[in-house]
Amino acid sequence: MSNTIDPGRTADVRAKTSGHRETRSPGLPQLVLLLAASCMSVLGAVLIAPVLPQMTDYFSSTAGAQILVPIVLTVPALMIGLAAPFAGLIVDAIDRKRLLIGALVAYSVFGTAPLYLNSLGAIIGSRVLVGLCEAAIMTCCTTLIGDYWAGAQRARALGLQTLVAALSATVFLAVGGALGSSGWRTPFWLYLIAILLAAPMSRLIWQPAAHPRAQRAGRRRLQPLPWRQILVPCLVTIFAGVIFYALIVQLSFVLTGVAVASTATIGLISALMSLGTAVGSGSFAKLSRFTPRTLLPIAFGLSAVGLVVVFASTAVPVITVGAVLTGLGTGILLPTLLTWAVNSLHFEQRGRGTGLWTGTLFIGQFTSPLIIAAIGVAAGGLQPALGVLGIVAAVMAVVTGLTLPRNARPLTATTD
Repeated sequence: MSNTIDPGRTADVRAKTSGHRETRSPGLPQLVLLLAASCMSVLGAVLIAPVLPQMTDYFSSTAGAQILVPIVLTVPALMIGLAAPFAGLIVDAIDRKRLLIGALVAYSVFGTAPLYLNSLGAIIGSRVLVGLCEAAIMTCCTTLIGDYWAGAQRARALGLQTLVAALSATVFLAVGGALGSSGWRTPFWLYLIAILLAAPMSRLIWQPAAHPRAQRAGRRRLQPLPWRQILVPCLVTIFAGVIFYALIVQLSFVLTGVAVASTATIGLISALMSLGTAVGSGSFAKLSRFTPRTLLPIAFGLSAVGLVVVFASTAVPVITVGAVLTGLGTGILLPTLLTWAVNSLHFEQRGRGTGLWTGTLFIGQFTSPLIIAAIGVAAGGLQPALGVLGIVAAVMAVVTGLTLPRNARPLTATTD
């Protein structure tokens, strides 16, 4: 990774200090910290999945526990979807660094709250607050990546963000399962990771100074967002979130439905799918020289083929191939959409635009299980529902290939 980001080709980043503007060059320490903090939303989404059955048993005397316990896992994603645009407003209006450090500390406090809370309602409340913190962390980290790097370096960093998230999901699932053997509360200790990140970030991450253009215009009014440029990437991202989360949630149920009883086998196939996502994200650095009109049909097309393959077979090796193809497609899809959205933004707009994009992604992820369940009722089961989703993904591949402008700039081209 040390050769991935070249400090000599980063954006012109100046730190805001009390008396002067100081130029700094971001490098590997800043990249590692921002990527690590970006994984906090992944930790919140998957860490406690293995202990949900234990939680359900523990709260079996609580009315509606069968419905409420899964909400403990999913409600942070909903809160990210709702709160990220407002976090972006704070980022642009006030400060990136202070919001990030404060959100990391609060994330550890609220994330570890279930260690001592005995009410399921109180635990869900703490998870709502975790989601608010994750919205701020994700928005700040992605905004700072956009601030610190430009051009091909920005594309590489955003591709790495998706790659690290995909790999960390596999790690957190395994760690959550291992810690869960000591009780359902034990995995919540891992939320202390965030407060450990806050200390080095306070020294190594800096708040970029406003661009001279913004300083001349004054900071009383926020610069309007370029809605024409950002609205289309955000709308496409809602559907991308549905696809991205589909097999993350549903693959284990598909495998169980074709008589795979071994949790080790299910974990291995899920890990292979995550590896496909990582390969797709890792390839984005080279693919970023193309335009969204080229990359989105490829990404949606791969996802479509993978989902249809999962639908069409009951053979475990074939389903595995379909899952890997889907992961490969989503690994290309997310950094393409994120880079496309971020590249249309100036410094003074980047927080709000990034927050809006993050919100649409997580709204898509939160609604994914609900949409697939609804399709499954009409289509006759989970695998047919995934087949329908694959057909819709194929339609999106055609639509993006035909409707996006031919003269769009490559993803390595930036506004700032």
